[in-house]
Amino acid sequence: MQRKTYAIQENMMERFKGKVAVVTGAGAGIGKACALAIAREGGRVVVADIDGPAAIACTAQIAAEAGQALAVAMDIADAQAVAELFKTAKRRFGGVDVLVNNASAMHLTPHDRAILDLDVAVWDQTMATNLRGTLLCCRQAIPQMIGRGGGAIVNMSSCQGLSGDTALTSYAASKAAMNMLSASLATQYGHAKIRCNAVAPGLVMTERLFAKLDECMQRHLHRHQLLPHVGRPEDVAALVAFLLSEEAAFITGQVVCIDGGMLAHVPTYADGGNSAARPAGDAAEATAASHW
Repeated sequence: MQRKTYAIQENMMERFKGKVAVVTGAGAGIGKACALAIAREGGRVVVADIDGPAAIACTAQIAAEAGQALAVAMDIADAQAVAELFKTAKRRFGGVDVLVNNASAMHLTPHDRAILDLDVAVWDQTMATNLRGTLLCCRQAIPQMIGRGGGAIVNMSSCQGLSGDTALTSYAASKAAMNMLSASLATQYGHAKIRCNAVAPGLVMTERLFAKLDECMQRHLHRHQLLPHVGRPEDVAALVAFLLSEEAAFITGQVVCIDGGMLAHVPTYADGGNSAARPAGDAAEATAASHW
């Protein structure tokens, strides 16, 4: 089934005109989609990623669409590199108005096991990037935002930070802590006209995730969604752009799920608990597979 697309209202096309954004982890996936969305609405974007060539490719795409962007290769776990990132943003564009903390230590997830099987080094490295790196970026962005009359921050959390799992202990804990970091920042700097929200995606089919999940696992996960289609990076980027924009001027300190309803249903849903409302058996499997 073809996904519907909706026309963007004319007044939405320049929501970030005159604004400067820093997006971390912007070389691919959700981060790249966020960078492109902001640039397409007039924002100047600092594209930060540990993968330098990926960051450059993203800025090239923005430039090809007549946008303005700057690529910075850096690791958000490095405090000095984070400080230099924001100095570069100020030197090049005058300061930062919006920040998307999207970078995450996804390369560690295959080693992120149950508590007794977890290498503490994996925990430490995950926290250094996902949580400490986010904190470092916020600490650098806030003074610039105050100097520019306010700003908005979106921290990329996860549904993993809202529910337990048999693995991904470090990742889940880092995202849960990020949710409270977001609420704390919103509380402490709301008076300075700085808003902060967390976005918690569910199953979003990035290129990296698609390469990792076999067809059987895709169908299994899809059975837990309430909607018949898979999430896309662009879906998350649309939510992020809204939360960063003036349209969300009265929204702060929130954790917003974008998961196709994965966390909304009773635990028995995927076992046929909604049998009166969904296809059963082979028909259900065929329906799910057709949307991946």
